[in-house]
Amino acid sequence: MSEQPLDGAIALVTGASSGIGAATARRLAREGAAVALVARRRDRLDQVASDIAKLGGHAVAVEADITEPERAEDAVQDTLDRLGRLDILVNNAGIMLLNPALHTTIEEWDRMISLNVAALLHITHAAVPHLIYAASTSPRQVADLVNVSSTAGRASRPGSSVYALTKSGLNAFTESLRQELLSERVRVSAVAPDAVDTELVNHLSDTTRDAARRQIAGIEALRPEDIADAISYIVTRERRVAVNEMLIRAGDQAW
Repeated sequence: MSEQPLDGAIALVTGASSGIGAATARRLAREGAAVALVARRRDRLDQVASDIAKLGGHAVAVEADITEPERAEDAVQDTLDRLGRLDILVNNAGIMLLNPALHTTIEEWDRMISLNVAALLHITHAAVPHLIYAASTSPRQVADLVNVSSTAGRASRPGSSVYALTKSGLNAFTESLRQELLSERVRVSAVAPDAVDTELVNHLSDTTRDAARRQIAGIEALRPEDIADAISYIVTRERRVAVNEMLIRAGDQAW
């Protein structure tokens, strides 16, 4: 394997303005891929693109609200227009709003379904034909679709009912899509982290955020770069290898 196993490949990463998405974009660029950075915060995207350029990589900022189907399609088309193809899609964009059903709002539930489920479906639907084409025409002879899930998709807890619903649904979608695309040489994988030090908890109410921070206070939380390493491992395997699912917990995490 070359020093840059993704040399010549094109990746699209959603939620790339911070956290796991930004770390993944940097890591894939380090492996040789050109990266389309998709998110809503243009200033953050420009900063990540600048960071990648300083390290000798190439990235383009694609400002888009992919909860809107047309904007998701535009984001994929923008990637193709500017970078020429699409070999890797990382569906990372998501939001976590934790509250008991009695004390939450329907708007919070709708926000999670809109970004965690609908946006993922929009971008995936737009990208799959191009991933299939890349798998049949690229030197790698394989393409990759990686969905960032959560341990909440395996084990539900109080206060996380709809968040768990979105992630368990993501897992089911990923497995079905994996089987559908086997013959097309598009590998479909799920990465399920827990206890990662990101901005995700910033969207919580003060009480819930404090409780979440107390829960992980006694452990060394995962870093975004740890999840980026896992995604990099998945997409840099030889075509004969498919990593279908990866569960990642902090080393001290008991739950």
